[in-house]
Amino acid sequence: MAKNIVIIGGGIVGLCSAYYLQKEGHQVTIIDKGDITSGASFVNAGYVTPGHIMPMASPGMILQGIKMMFNSASPFYMKPRLDMDFLKWVWYFHKSSTKAKVAKAIPVIQELNQISNELFSEIKQSGDLGEFQLENKGLLMMYKTEAGYLHEKAVADKVRLFGLEVSDLDQRELTQLQPNLQIDAQGAIHYECDSHTTPTEFMPKMLAYLRSQGVVICTNEEVIDIKTDKQHIKTVVTDKNNFTPDEVVLAAGSWSGLVSKKLGLALPLQAGKGYRINLERETGISIPAILVEAKMAVTPMNGFTRLAGTMEFSGINEIVRKQRVLAIANGAKSFYPRLEISAEEIDNAKVGMRPVSPDGLPYIGKSDTIKNLTIATGHAMMGWSMGPVTGKLVSEIIDNKKTSVGLGAVSPARRFN
Repeated sequence: MAKNIVIIGGGIVGLCSAYYLQKEGHQVTIIDKGDITSGASFVNAGYVTPGHIMPMASPGMILQGIKMMFNSASPFYMKPRLDMDFLKWVWYFHKSSTKAKVAKAIPVIQELNQISNELFSEIKQSGDLGEFQLENKGLLMMYKTEAGYLHEKAVADKVRLFGLEVSDLDQRELTQLQPNLQIDAQGAIHYECDSHTTPTEFMPKMLAYLRSQGVVICTNEEVIDIKTDKQHIKTVVTDKNNFTPDEVVLAAGSWSGLVSKKLGLALPLQAGKGYRINLERETGISIPAILVEAKMAVTPMNGFTRLAGTMEFSGINEIVRKQRVLAIANGAKSFYPRLEISAEEIDNAKVGMRPVSPDGLPYIGKSDTIKNLTIATGHAMMGWSMGPVTGKLVSEIIDNKKTSVGLGAVSPARRFN
């Protein structure tokens, strides 16, 4: 039976949820507080990564965060602040950063990314969005040091257990892949299983397709209240309209925690700010890479090369800290010595807020207290990669179908104590 569904949030997860729900015959409305032209879904590295299996919450991360706490240019930065939600999240993050919990998270992350990779391909093959970049050149984990290599090799060995294509490249082999590009690295691990896209191409095409299929897109409209009757949402109140949906999907990214409070729900979530620099010119870079020691990404997109990185926990804000932008520029130049980045390119840097759960796994599933609420957020740095699979799962959940993957590990009701 067709349902009237409101999706709160117009990022990659919200749009993919709408994509699959409208294909099942539902009437879908997306509400977004912005104009759906900026934010994490537009400034990310564009990776689709079956080979990315490690959650952000891992042993040693809290200690690393404390060490970097007073260096606002560091790749992983937590701004000290007396905020109870933040302090609880840090404690839950600490509790999640054990070898045993990481081991349990790895197959969950791998399966979600693998299915999402297949769904990206299906979307492209369907022709729904027309042509868009989806290239399978793999992803290079380029390293300068023996320590960097050994760390990445340990991850690669785990990835190979899933039957994915991964190869070790020495300096000569790395140079052969991009012979006209000077690279200062000892070698790389090549995740041949990974793909990449251009987010600023995909998002407008998806929006246009959804509109053509009758999905209502409400932009610059903020949810200010949600009225419930016992265990059901009755009305979603915005600053412009009232909506009376059969089902609600909460996919508001870093704002999901604030929206959930309107329903009396505790959803541990923090905004992890990421930065990007676009180089709108030929750079010679043709294969995506993560620069291990610089902890940043480089992606050749349609019409430009993107440099992206950092994880900054400083609350929800769009402040662009120039020292962090410069750290990305300097990190890129340290691996690509001939890459010159102009002052204008640095000044045009943008940020996006990633929603980060304490254990690095997303929240995907029905609320255990609000019967017509499905939650889909908390993907951290894998929101883009997991966008399609999350949308597919949301559709399956709402239609009471068997889900493509088990949802126990990503349940919004899971506890971190």
